[in-house]
Amino acid sequence: MDVQIESSWKEILDEEFDKEYFKNLINFLKEEKKHQIIYPKGKQIFAAFDFCPFDEVKVVLLGQDPYHGLRQAHGLSFSVPYGIKPPPSLQNIFKELRSDLNFPIPKHGNLQDWAKQGVLLLNATLTVRANEAGSHQNKGWELFTDEVIRKISVHKKNVVFLLWGAYAQKKEGLIDSKNHLILKAAHPSPLARGAFFGSKPFSQCNEYLKKMSIKEINWNLYRVDENLFD
Repeated sequence: MDVQIESSWKEILDEEFDKEYFKNLINFLKEEKKHQIIYPKGKQIFAAFDFCPFDEVKVVLLGQDPYHGLRQAHGLSFSVPYGIKPPPSLQNIFKELRSDLNFPIPKHGNLQDWAKQGVLLLNATLTVRANEAGSHQNKGWELFTDEVIRKISVHKKNVVFLLWGAYAQKKEGLIDSKNHLILKAAHPSPLARGAFFGSKPFSQCNEYLKKMSIKEINWNLYRVDENLFD
């Protein structure tokens, strides 16, 4: 099956695209699009992979679903396009970033600069029906993204996995903890009542990368031209 995904990922995931579950998933999405609005747009479904080729993955930040509101989802977990107000979970991520590394909170919520540095912003489910959270769960995406996590665990070393919340932490069994660092924390959602704060994921991540002689992530998203996003 011809899937439009970044070439290094296409090579390592090639077998998945011909499996029955993936063919069923594609058929499901085709039917959905006949009657429903689906997020993100087709070309952005695999954006996490396009921004972060396999060989460049240093960090995996696992989300659950794309945002289901208008113009919010663009294929990167927790991220929103420029001009869209950061949702509450992302606002809390930025608060922890300020507390952890003393970086100013950006006015935008676009995390593509992280992705370009090797942060795979991966949702377990890559599509969603407009205004219906979780509507594309258990259709096959989780089988695909579980395999993505397995491939990273097996074929790479010294990757940092950021598992925030109970759902993400269920994926821990897919990861070889002897070869990688797993950093668990509460979910940044306001529903977690602040339990995420103080987890210091960004500094811990960079300390590990530095220890492994891997270039650290510049987590600072604040830009001199912040007024562009007013």
